[in-house]
Formats: sequence, C-alpha cells, structure tokens
Amino acid sequence: MRALRTLLGMFAFAALMPAALYAQADKKPVDVTGKWSFTVTSDLGSGTPTVTFQQKGDSLTGRYSSSALGERDFNGTLKDGKINFGFSAEAGGQAFSMSFSGTLDGKDAMQGSIDFGGMANGTFTGKRQPPPSGS
Repeated sequence: MRALRTLLGMFAFAALMPAALYAQADKKPVDVTGKWSFTVTSDLGSGTPTVTFQQKGDSLTGRYSSSALGERDFNGTLKDGKINFGFSAEAGGQAFSMSFSGTLDGKDAMQGSIDFGGMANGTFTGKRQPPPSGS
C-alpha cells in the first residue's frame, strides 16, 4: 500500500511539474522603458509630471519633467517589482534631493511614496503612456 501511495505521488508530481515550470518561464521581468504620466500629491502641492524611463537590466536612467521643477535627469533601480529613483532639485532657492520609492502594478502602472529631502513627503501614481501612432 505504501508503495502504491509513493508511486501515485510521483505521478502527480510529474504531471504538475511542467505546468509549474511553464508558469515560471512565462513570468518575464517588466521593462518600464518609455513615457509615463505621473500624479504627485504632497503637503507642498500636487502636479502631473511626465517621467521617461530607460531600463537596462535592473538599472534605470531617465528624465523627470514638471512645471514646478523643470527637467531633471535621474538614476534608479527596478528589482523584484520595486522601483526607486531620485534626483537633485531646487525650489524657492532651496536645494533638496527628491526620492521616489514604489511598486509596479502590472506592466503599465506603479505607485509609491516620495521624500522631498526631509522637508515633506508625498505619494505618486504612474501610468505608462501608449506609444505614438506608427511605432
């Protein structure tokens, strides 16, 4: 009887193994390269910047564009669905570091928190913009 249970267990394992391997192989890392529309909310105000990402492996570079802070180049990382990036900025004659930390929600959305160099905190959401027609 014990041999029969062992044999049945081995058959069940063998039958389920290909499905598990297929599910793992199908889960590809998300590439955030492209233009994203952000919504930023904080005690300092709110805004709708455009963020353009370039991704190579876990490394990110890009440009943050907003009416409040202008154009800012940034560096960051994306690993295991967690995104972090930041840049130096200036507002009202005050220099500070702005840091974004969040998580991806699928391949076309993200959300998280912002640290305005210890002066304030905020939140952000981001949605990937569709590529231009003809691309």
